[in-house]
Amino acid sequence: MRRFLGRPRRGGYRPAFGLFLLSIAAASLIVSAQTDQLRLVSTAWPPFTNEPGRPRFALDLVEAALHRIGLRTSTTIVEAARFTSSLLNDFDGSGAVWRDDERERVLLFSQPYLENRLILVGRTGADVSAAALGDLKGKRIAIVEGYSYGEAVDRAGPTFVRSRSEEDSLALLLGGSVDYTLMDDLVVQYIVDNYAKEAQTRLALGSKPLVTRPLYFAVRRTRPDAQAIINRFNAQLRGMIADRTYHQLLHVSWIEADIDSDGRAEYVPYSDRAGPQEPQRAYALFSTTQPKPQSGDGERRFYLGGTIYTDWATVPQTYKGYDSQHPDPARSTGSIFTFRW
Repeated sequence: MRRFLGRPRRGGYRPAFGLFLLSIAAASLIVSAQTDQLRLVSTAWPPFTNEPGRPRFALDLVEAALHRIGLRTSTTIVEAARFTSSLLNDFDGSGAVWRDDERERVLLFSQPYLENRLILVGRTGADVSAAALGDLKGKRIAIVEGYSYGEAVDRAGPTFVRSRSEEDSLALLLGGSVDYTLMDDLVVQYIVDNYAKEAQTRLALGSKPLVTRPLYFAVRRTRPDAQAIINRFNAQLRGMIADRTYHQLLHVSWIEADIDSDGRAEYVPYSDRAGPQEPQRAYALFSTTQPKPQSGDGERRFYLGGTIYTDWATVPQTYKGYDSQHPDPARSTGSIFTFRW
């Protein structure tokens, strides 16, 4: 005798088998909902993290990368005192987090996708050669309220004057209320790009970061798809540099990154029409993990039109015009920050 287990009767499926299929479909929808959406947590830490509609460069980058792999996110902003507890107990992870042993036990971390670097900024003529915060003992330094770089920084020696924003810090500096301000290198690059004349005539910019911390995306280890999410996120990063997503979301004109994974960094412009002048400064994504751009003759390397050029002289003239869709960085067009001089 032949048995036909689960074979439909004439005129339709067996009722029990139909219910079984419905239960599978419902379970699939639940699993899909769990794996296609991430509940993340962060603090308000401009310009890297913030509520939507305000400067939040880090969260914008993470959300763009996750969108590319089909993941939706929601980020809850909490007070700094609640962040670690919320991260370790209540959420799927965070789009902008530093690593430590306690977090390592609970979270899987991506490769670093950005770096926090505090640069010393003074008025024209000021000595900005300090190699460490301890060298600035007794100086008054503006820093945005909410920055948290640990007790070692707070005890370093300077008197920190808390400001409301990056714009407020610069106003305190230019008005003489403080000796220096500490700004993230990303904000400094933004000023150089959008307020070139003022940066050259009004400011002295340090060249050595006084505080450096890599920034990561992290997901709870207990999620069954955690490692897959991290792997897929990492795979998006290089392409987001090459296609200028990084430039767009970070609001910078030039980025320094190892675009071809050969151990040497290149200058990558916001567009293949990058302007007639060789850039004198680019925003380095990773100062501590990537070498400075150099080739055999010690010159900068440039990535334009899908090709790497070993110096500016070899870059074809077709790439040295201005992009009509991108403003001349020598003109003040600031919209993310509005600095007053």
